[in-house]
Amino acid sequence: MPESAPPPGSALRVLVVEDDPDVLQTTLEMLKLLGHWATGVGSAETARDRYLDGAFDVVMIDVGLPALSGLELAEALGVRDPVRIIFATGRPPPRELPANTQWLRKPFGIDALADALATPASGEMAPASPNPR
Repeated sequence: MPESAPPPGSALRVLVVEDDPDVLQTTLEMLKLLGHWATGVGSAETARDRYLDGAFDVVMIDVGLPALSGLELAEALGVRDPVRIIFATGRPPPRELPANTQWLRKPFGIDALADALATPASGEMAPASPNPR
C-alpha cells in the first residue's frame, strides 16, 4: 500500500490497518491533508510485519479485520512496545478499552479524525462525524 508524505512541519507517523480498500485510501488521503505521514495495509498479518519495520506514533486499526481481529492485533503490538492505538469501527465500544487506546466511530470525517489524533488516548470513544468528508 502507498505511503503518503505530509507537508513540512510536525507530523505523526500513522500505520492504518483497514481491509476495505476504499476506506483505507480515503483515510490515507485525510491523514495526508492533516499533515501526517501515513502507511496503509490491508491485513493484520501485514500490519505486524510493517509495524516491526517502521517507527509509528499511532496505529489506526479496523476492529473487524478477517483472520485476526483489530483488538487481537492491538494486543500483539502492545506486547512488544506500548503504542497509541485508535480503533476505527461502526461497532459500539467494549465496556473497557485497553490503556493507550481510543475508539473512533465509522463513518468518520476529517474533523473527527483530526480530533482523535489531537486528543491523548484515554480509552474514550470519539464521536462519528455528522458529515463524513
